[in-house]
Amino acid sequence: MSTDTLAAPRSSRNAQVRKSGPNLEKWGWIYMRVSGVLLIVLIFGHLFVNLMLGEGIHGIDFAFVAGKFASPFWQWWDVLMLWLAFIHGANGMRTIVNDYVTGQAVRRVLVWAIWAAAALLILLGTLVVFTFDPCIPNLSDGSVLTELCAAQ
Repeated sequence: MSTDTLAAPRSSRNAQVRKSGPNLEKWGWIYMRVSGVLLIVLIFGHLFVNLMLGEGIHGIDFAFVAGKFASPFWQWWDVLMLWLAFIHGANGMRTIVNDYVTGQAVRRVLVWAIWAAAALLILLGTLVVFTFDPCIPNLSDGSVLTELCAAQ
């Protein structure tokens, strides 16, 4: 049986010298709490408008999405939800990698890959929302969009 004991959590043996500058772990922790609350409001608002108002799930089609993306309010709502969700998820994945990956080089590569993937998806999602044009497809089915696009 070993006689080694664990040192008290705040003992000098476990003390880590923190470099000067901002405490990024603390700000990451705060971001997770704030973004989580905001995401609950944004997601449930999104679900309520899409599923409960109007015709419900049966009313969601290309014209419905085009109508929502025609409004700057809904564009910013969806972009804010997209940004917060991707950054929240990437920060959570970063935390998991930091907790379970022991190799410094592997950890650095994985964290870099997580942030690169999140940044790329945020960029692509933002471009889709703000450059969406419902009149690009060849609409000849007599829908409301056909009339709207012909008027432009």
